Amino acid sequence: MEQLDFVYRHVYFAYLMASRPQTLTGLVDSPVGLAAFLLDHDAASLAMISRSFAGEKEGLTRDDVLDNITLFWLTGTAVSAARLYAENKNSFFGVKGVALPVAVSVFPDEMYRAPKSWAEQAYPNLVHYNKLPKGGHFAAWEQPELLVNEIRSGLRSLR
Repeated sequence: MEQLDFVYRHVYFAYLMASRPQTLTGLVDSPVGLAAFLLDHDAASLAMISRSFAGEKEGLTRDDVLDNITLFWLTGTAVSAARLYAENKNSFFGVKGVALPVAVSVFPDEMYRAPKSWAEQAYPNLVHYNKLPKGGHFAAWEQPELLVNEIRSGLRSLR
């Protein structure tokens, strides 16, 4: 419950993108506005991104961050990326009942870290559950090697 309470207090970006994604047109008018929006996703991600600008060698580099902002800017896709939140009609944290084989990897800096008991209810055919030592909401970007190893481990039983 503490995790859910925290998430609901800190995901206003998601509420804005879900309720009024087209009002985010400022994200395609100003590269500085886009950068501010992307950098302030959540507290853990902001801390991770800030480390890269402080010269720490863990996770992302300054170029990684600037490349990501540039990719959104040059393609003009910030608003269309927000539409995912508007078009999703499912509960964010409700049990899903997915019958396909599912692997769940829990990264410690994610805003919501799914407990195994929840994952087992949400995914009756849970074939892999693991808690990772580092990584957050943008694990594919921040910790690609860990994520690839998790995908391999998680799906190995399906070969």
